[in-house]
Amino acid sequence: MNKSSHPILSMVVSRIGLGFLSLLIVSLVIFFSVSLLPGSYASAILGQNATPEAVAAMEDKLGLNQPALWRYLSWLGGAATGDLGMSFAGRPVLDVLGPRLRNTVTLAAITAVIAVPLAITLGVLCARFRGRFLDRFLSTSTLASISVPEFFVAYIVMMVFAVKLQWFPSMAGIRNSMDWGEQFYRMVLPILTLLMVILAHMVRNTRAAILSVMASPYVEMARLKGEPEGRVVLRHALPNAIGPIASVVALNLAYLISGVVVVEVVFVYPGVGQAMIDAVRNRDVPVIQACALIFAAAYIGFNLIADIISIISNPRLLHPR
Repeated sequence: MNKSSHPILSMVVSRIGLGFLSLLIVSLVIFFSVSLLPGSYASAILGQNATPEAVAAMEDKLGLNQPALWRYLSWLGGAATGDLGMSFAGRPVLDVLGPRLRNTVTLAAITAVIAVPLAITLGVLCARFRGRFLDRFLSTSTLASISVPEFFVAYIVMMVFAVKLQWFPSMAGIRNSMDWGEQFYRMVLPILTLLMVILAHMVRNTRAAILSVMASPYVEMARLKGEPEGRVVLRHALPNAIGPIASVVALNLAYLISGVVVVEVVFVYPGVGQAMIDAVRNRDVPVIQACALIFAAAYIGFNLIADIISIISNPRLLHPR
């Protein structure tokens, strides 16, 4: 193995270890935070008229009378092997969340495929034409988009395209029996809402990262050699801004998985976010814990990917002295 790969490999391994440690700590917080909520889950299931004997029997059936640490270790061991336990409704949690997770990932994937190249392109154009009309227009538009919460954006999109123009349905209730075209047609408004929310962050940070790199001496040297400004941006500035851009992209992709709850609720989209809201309403603790763990794993995973890209793209690690 080349000696120059050792610092990169060691840092990547350490980042992966920190990622797993972070996920372990988050799992502790998730489990014990939900466990410490007031009230009896068994009583909530059986109703106010349940006898103490019935409540005790239900707690024994659900395993709620076991020590908290033992329940956590059992839950963590099952989650590590892909078994998230049984919901209080009597179904495996994977059966409850499997179709919902597929819907959320589909929505996030389509949005990401559109958003990432579009955001990088717009960010490069803003940096290339800094101070001109295009840059001012996009900077103002993205700043306005950042200032508006996603639920407000969702309702505005719904009012314009579903109520006024009647181009798309206001409810994104997709089913497996629908063909792909019908499903995509119903997903257009949630996708448009998510695009408006995440594009602003990615465009502004891409622009900032490229402008920061363009102030470097080697970029000035490229200009002095007579290279066109567009070539300077694409060949010299953009490759060296990959680290910061990747971090921003990863954070926004993590949002698509973990922060999509509001959009799913507004459009009644059958994803993990909607399933978590339903589970909170029904006090279905295993489903709540599983949803929170999925969101945390996605967020930590995308941040880990961003860290690894930043490490690999660092020239001081690629070419150590």
